[in-house]
Amino acid sequence: MRDGALVVRLAAAPVDGAANAELIAVLAEALGLPKRSIEIVSGERARSKRVRVAGINRDVALTLLRAC
Repeated sequence: MRDGALVVRLAAAPVDGAANAELIAVLAEALGLPKRSIEIVSGERARSKRVRVAGINRDVALTLLRAC
């Protein structure tokens, strides 16, 4: 985490949504959730994104992400 934001480095290029798909997969794996529980709500074409996570509360999600 940096300045209150989660920093995720991805291998996929930002072409045809590949990087967005990889981000969703990485977050789902880290949180132990299905990919359908993760949604990009803003920034689909930007480096900075906002995501919505269903099925887990914020505190638990932050704890799991900090452990990665």
